[in-house]
Amino acid sequence: MSKKQRTLHRKAVFYTQLFFRKYPALPYISKWLCISILIGGLVGTASAGFLQSLEWATQFRESHIWLIALLPVAGFLIGLLYHYYGKDVEAGNNLLIDNIHNPKEIIPFKMAPFVYLGTIVTHFFGGSAGREGTALQMAGAIADQLSKPFKLDKSERKILLIAAIAAGFGSIFGTPLAGAVFALEVFLIGRIRYNAIFPAFASAILADLTTNLWNAKHTHYHIDLIPKLEFLPIVYSILAGIAFGICAAGFSRMIHWTGSVFKSKIKYPPFRPVVGGIIVALAVFAMGTTRYIGLGIPVILESFKQQSPLYDFALKMVFTIVTLSAGFKGGEVTPLFFIGATLGSALSLFIPLPFGLLAGMGFVAVFAGATNTPLACMLMGIELFGAESGVYIAIACVVSYLLSGRNSIYTKQKIGEAKNRRYESDGGKSFSDL
Repeated sequence: MSKKQRTLHRKAVFYTQLFFRKYPALPYISKWLCISILIGGLVGTASAGFLQSLEWATQFRESHIWLIALLPVAGFLIGLLYHYYGKDVEAGNNLLIDNIHNPKEIIPFKMAPFVYLGTIVTHFFGGSAGREGTALQMAGAIADQLSKPFKLDKSERKILLIAAIAAGFGSIFGTPLAGAVFALEVFLIGRIRYNAIFPAFASAILADLTTNLWNAKHTHYHIDLIPKLEFLPIVYSILAGIAFGICAAGFSRMIHWTGSVFKSKIKYPPFRPVVGGIIVALAVFAMGTTRYIGLGIPVILESFKQQSPLYDFALKMVFTIVTLSAGFKGGEVTPLFFIGATLGSALSLFIPLPFGLLAGMGFVAVFAGATNTPLACMLMGIELFGAESGVYIAIACVVSYLLSGRNSIYTKQKIGEAKNRRYESDGGKSFSDL
C-alpha cells in the first residue's frame, strides 16, 4: 500500500468513526432493519400460508361434518407426534417467553411445522382452538434461526424473539401496532424493553405488509353505534370491564386446572387428546351444531349485529378449555375474542350500552385480562374498531386487567411490576411460581 493510499485509508477510517460518533444509533438501526426485513418477509409469508390453510380446513370441515367423529383419532396422532418427536417444543408459547427471560439453545426449527400441522389437524377435525399460538410459535422458530448467521448474543436474541412475536401476532390478526406492543408487553408484566421497540414495530409492520401482499384475508369488524362520552356510559363501561376481568380470570384458572387433571388422570400423553376429542365430538353431535368449535368467526361477527344469548360465551369456554387442555394445538386468543364478544353482546341485557360496542369491548378486554397486556389490547381495539370507541375500549381493558388478578394463560409470564400493592411481593415471579 502506497503512502497516498495509507493516508486516504486513515482519513476514511477517521471520518467513518466521526460519522458514527455523531449518529450512534445508525449501526443499531441498520442491523435491526436488515433483520426485521428478513423476519417480516419470512413470518408474513408463513402467516399468509397458515391463514389460507386454516380457511380451507374450516370450509372443508363445515361441508363434511362427519369428520368431527374422527377428532379422537386426530388427537391421538397429534399426541404421538409431540410425545415421540416434539417434547422439546411442546411448551409452545411458554417456551418463547422463557427464552426471552433466559435465552438458552436456539429454538428448534421443527416447532414451526409441528405446530402448523397440529393446528390444521385440530381445526380440520373440529377442535375449538385459535391461531395466535401457532403464529407466534412459527414466528419464533423461524426467526431464531437467524441468531447464528447474525452472531447475536443473549441480549440480542431476546430482542430477536420479541420482534418475532410482534411479527407473528401483527400479521395473523392484521394489527401490526397491537402486535408490536403485545410482544413488548407480554413476557414481563408492568415493564417494557425499550431497546426492542424499533425491531418489534419494524418486524410487525413488514410482516403485516407481506401477509397482505399474499392476499391473505383478515376479518373486518364494525361497531354501528358509539354513544357520546358521558358519566353514565363510563360507569357502564366500568361495570362491563369488571365482568370481563372475572371472565378472563376464570378462563385462565380453568384451563390450567383442566390441563392438570388430564395430566394426573391420563399418564400416557397421546391418550389425553383422545379423551378430549371424544368429549368434544360427542358434545357437537349431541347439540347438533358446530357453533362452538373452530375459530368461531361467524359467531363473533354475529355478536356485533345482534344480541348474543347468555350461554354462548360459557359454551365456547368449555369447548376451548377441553380442546387445548387435552393437548390439541392452536391458540387461546381467538376463542377469547369469541368469549369476550359474545359475553359483551349478552351483557346488553343488563347494561344499557349498544351491544355492538359491548361486543367490541369484550373482544379485547377479556384478552387483556387473560394475557395481562392492556396496552396492546387498547391498540388492537382502535385498529379493529376505530378510534371513536377508543375510550370505552381503554376503560374495559384497564378494568379487566386489574380485576383478573394473579392469573394468566401463559405460565412463564413474569411479573415485572405488580398490578397493585397487594401483589408487590410477587415481583420477578412467573405465574407457574404463584
